[in-house]
Amino acid sequence: MSDYLGIKEKVDVCVIGAGHAGCEAALACSRLGLETIIFTVSVDSIALMPCNPNIGGSSKGHLVREIDALGGEMGKIIDKTFIQSKMLNVSKGPAVHSLRAQADKAQYSRAMRKVLENQEHLTIKQAEVCELLWKDISHSSGNCTKKMVGVKTFTGAIYESKAVILCTGTYLKARCLCGEAITYTGPNGLQAANHLSESLLKMGIEMRRFKTGTPARMDKRSIDFSKMEEQRGDERIVPFSFSTDPEDVQIEQVSCYLTYTNKDTHDIIRNNLDRSPIYAGVIEGTGPRYCPSIEDKVVKFSNKERHQVFIEPEGLHTNEMYVGGMSSSLPEDVQLSMYRTVPGLENCKIVRNAYAIEYDCINPRQLYPTLGFKDVEGLYSGGQFNGSSGYEEAAAQGLVAGINASCFILGKEEMILDRSEAYIGVLIDDLVTKDNFEPYRMMTSRAEYRLLLRQDNADLRLREKGYLAGLVTKQQYEAVLKKKSQIETEIQRLKNVIIGASRKNQEFLEKNGSSTLKTAVNLAELICRPELTYELLGEIDPGRKPLAQDVIEQVEIEIKYEGYIERQIRQVEQFKKMEKRRIPENLNYDDVPSLRIEARQKLKVFHPVSIGQASRISGVSPADVSVLMIYLEQFNRRRENNSERL
Repeated sequence: MSDYLGIKEKVDVCVIGAGHAGCEAALACSRLGLETIIFTVSVDSIALMPCNPNIGGSSKGHLVREIDALGGEMGKIIDKTFIQSKMLNVSKGPAVHSLRAQADKAQYSRAMRKVLENQEHLTIKQAEVCELLWKDISHSSGNCTKKMVGVKTFTGAIYESKAVILCTGTYLKARCLCGEAITYTGPNGLQAANHLSESLLKMGIEMRRFKTGTPARMDKRSIDFSKMEEQRGDERIVPFSFSTDPEDVQIEQVSCYLTYTNKDTHDIIRNNLDRSPIYAGVIEGTGPRYCPSIEDKVVKFSNKERHQVFIEPEGLHTNEMYVGGMSSSLPEDVQLSMYRTVPGLENCKIVRNAYAIEYDCINPRQLYPTLGFKDVEGLYSGGQFNGSSGYEEAAAQGLVAGINASCFILGKEEMILDRSEAYIGVLIDDLVTKDNFEPYRMMTSRAEYRLLLRQDNADLRLREKGYLAGLVTKQQYEAVLKKKSQIETEIQRLKNVIIGASRKNQEFLEKNGSSTLKTAVNLAELICRPELTYELLGEIDPGRKPLAQDVIEQVEIEIKYEGYIERQIRQVEQFKKMEKRRIPENLNYDDVPSLRIEARQKLKVFHPVSIGQASRISGVSPADVSVLMIYLEQFNRRRENNSERL
């Protein structure tokens, strides 16, 4: 590079891609004082929502709140740009409550771009990165054989850097398919990135081909909403960000609508499957299991007479409506016939056709839980490039990759979130530990400790980590400490306030459909009754002091679910013991006797960082884990003896 005569600049961090992962990664690095440049094929596509125009949803809402608690940006931006908000699963327990907001997608993109443009130490560059620059290294310990030194753009400019974060989304060698028509572009017709994949392969990085898709967009004026079920937002809106004043988000909301497919819809699809790239063998990539196309739904769930279709506005200043639940790669003529069988869409006009998109991504088993590459020092990645799906999953990974790339440069210990600490920890652990052969989607069922990992307590769980990372202010951290103290104090007070069987108390209980008292109880015991709440008990609790609503919410949940919470805490303690048992990076698994061949092969491939992670690798049995633990004890003892001799 010393003889290069063109543009050459030095920065600390290069972020490739400005989608939801890239934005969070770049903001994290720059806010930690590192000179950061973020590359995008189009400045107009920053934080683009090429698919569904919403943020959050079941389990995904948890991720957004965790991003916010750690000091990320997504929650703040959606609070400023949403047009409808709804808390999902409120009829169930608090573990699965999850916030979902309909976004004005254009406003969301503009708002995030504005934040990036005004962030110190951050430069936006419209350019295609076509090559990663590295040098070979050799370490006495660890697996790294290469070290990042920068990137090169298609125009030949070189940017030297200490770390590179890959957040390329669905752009690498992308192609969009609509029936027989194939265009070699990224989402929404944007330029694809066609050169970087070759550079990654030259580095020895294992690539995959995945697929996703999006439904058509309709002209609002051509839709008959009277034939659909109106879906309104919540009366009282809860913000995503812990920094947002709840009063600032009480806005007039826009409705969404629900309709259904039918037999006619399904017949048209079945009769034209030979024209679908998915079923004609044209598509190479593997699609998402939990967000299937309408073709997949009809074929795989042939017994179902109908499927839900959600008609959602794309924004306040457009007539485009998103047809949720009907993504497709069928030809344009079939799409129009298919959509027009749906009640309310009989006369619909398509603004943008549905399409499938194929793209290059990596096998995430090449990553540490830090989202750094095992074989390349200073190289990190996040988002759909890691084999996941969804804006929220992407943003969460981008934030973690940004924090850890910064820690690497600054010589700090990198942040690892484990499965007991956050949904983000579950997401990353699943990606780097399990064989994922399809785009990964976050779901509440994937979290073993979901009663502890609720969306309502994300700040209590993760603010400290955000503060230690440098992205949460001292004021924000102290506010959380105060909140924790108030919760603990109030719970203890409620356990100490005794309620006797007086006439007033008995009448109160009868009035609220609760059984009367035979003996005195404390207020906490009464809160445990399903029909009673903290708010209701104010009538017989005159000594209470005013508390913020978020404090009250935590008090009530902690008391009502105390037994279940304590049980999960004990489970987490056992989990932590396994996670603390670290495995040396340079451990030679061929030296471990009695390991089964499959286990030895898998351990060599994944290079787990702990016994806990090793136990979650498919093909590694409990017996293999026991053998490994015994060997590590002997290994550590030998190492200690050798150091004593020295």
